[in-house]
Amino acid sequence: PLFSNQLQKDLEEVKELLTNATRKRVRDVLVAEKQKLELEIKNQPPPKPKDVAEEEKSSLGGYTVKINNYGWDQSDKFVKIYISLNGVQKLPAENVQVNFTERSFDLLVKNLNGKNYTMTFNNLLKPISVEGSSRKIKTDMILVMCKKKREEKWDCLTQVEKESKEKEKAAYDTADPSEGLMNILKKMYAEGDDEMKRTINKAWVESREKQYKGDIPMDI
Repeated sequence: PLFSNQLQKDLEEVKELLTNATRKRVRDVLVAEKQKLELEIKNQPPPKPKDVAEEEKSSLGGYTVKINNYGWDQSDKFVKIYISLNGVQKLPAENVQVNFTERSFDLLVKNLNGKNYTMTFNNLLKPISVEGSSRKIKTDMILVMCKKKREEKWDCLTQVEKESKEKEKAAYDTADPSEGLMNILKKMYAEGDDEMKRTINKAWVESREKQYKGDIPMDI
């Protein structure tokens, strides 16, 4: 709610600036910012009634662990997120809660072996249907089923992943194709093991030798 209030205040200020802005460029920037803020506010999970929130806190014994590991898959209709948690099937069903919004979901698993587990996904790549989404409890695993609003392929799960992929791609898509290849080789070299480094070095030396031989005029 505190974060939501801040967003609301930002939005009010942007609206006020818009009423005074006369330059087209300035107005365009403000309109874009206004739309962005409105979307963020819309995607905020609805605030829980105070007593429910308090009751949940008091029922959360032990300490809370953030889940970072997951697997995911998709069909035409669903994006499926697989979360491994040993013994989760032994919990009462109400101890595994998932709240969905159009572009996010958060998972709370209460009192599993004395700990609570949480996982939050904000800014999903595309909108999901809150009513059509659900979760299933399997042996040592939770399956979160996000129902796609439109039947289309997702390249990744979140907007953030998409942006980082695009940045990486842009780094390789340089104007000079050989420079793009050099970037890939440098990355492979930096991340590779000794065997990989030796292979790249060998290929590099051989290509330099070929170039050198090719540069020598035939009539020497």
